[in-house]
Amino acid sequence: MQRIQISNATPAPLLITGSIAYDDIITPRGNGEKLIGGSASYASLAASYFTDVRLVGVVGNDFLNKDRERFRIHEIDTKGLHTDESGPTLFWKGKYHENYNRRDTMTIELGVFANFRPELPAGYEQTPFVLLANIAPGLHLHVLGQMQSPRFVVADSMDLWIEIARPELEQVIKRVNLFVVNDSEAEHLTGESNVIVAGQKLREIGAKIVLIKKGEHGALLFHEDGLFALPAYPVTQLHDPTGAGDSFAGALIGTLAALQRTDFEAIKLGMLYATAAASLTVEAFSCDRLESAGITEIEARVKTLRTITALPQLD
Repeated sequence: MQRIQISNATPAPLLITGSIAYDDIITPRGNGEKLIGGSASYASLAASYFTDVRLVGVVGNDFLNKDRERFRIHEIDTKGLHTDESGPTLFWKGKYHENYNRRDTMTIELGVFANFRPELPAGYEQTPFVLLANIAPGLHLHVLGQMQSPRFVVADSMDLWIEIARPELEQVIKRVNLFVVNDSEAEHLTGESNVIVAGQKLREIGAKIVLIKKGEHGALLFHEDGLFALPAYPVTQLHDPTGAGDSFAGALIGTLAALQRTDFEAIKLGMLYATAAASLTVEAFSCDRLESAGITEIEARVKTLRTITALPQLD
């Protein structure tokens, strides 16, 4: 698979652990059934445009060969993808409201994911870049306990873990390099409705670097070297926002792994590619648009983002 050439550096491998699921999704634009989903699926496919991805997760006895083929086409290493024949793959059914800003979970069936405890294949523990995609923080800690001094770790989370596993989540926040959260989750964690104050408080909690996603309003980066804000890509065809945040996180750390850099400027560049990947994800059900777009479309959207955020220097 051809990858995006960001620099002359040799991309470093990236380990991603999270959920692999089947989704039934209802939106104002239509419905989809048994769609491949889950945080690790979206993140791995997005990151595969930049570097070699090592996927760690679990699927059940109903996981289809055509969906395994999607990972193979993107040259994702699936030695860490365990097939548990004792039951079905994690299943989620959700419905989006008219403005897409709210969704209802109608059904969730954990299947084999209920007993998932990620164990890394030999050699994976030395992977320099790691994405702990959205799963229980206890599983994040289990993975971190197996890693051997990773260079850069990103973790994503959600409201559920703030409510039921906050102590473990705070341990994760303190142990990773970059913590990714959306604006409502940041408020839930800090009690601050002002996103700037919330970002600052998350760093006080122990997060080294914080990135707050604001959906259609872009994202904010809180770093010791400064604050950075980036608008969202101007999407005109919103079909299914499921997985957009996971695609964002995957493309972000994929960019850092490709650059072999983790400084402030590198993360800002990663946000450009992450925003482009997320904008593709929402334009179709499941991972379909993200998979089919290819590097040309991602690079074109990054170019557009550079144009719309450029400021003139007047004499």
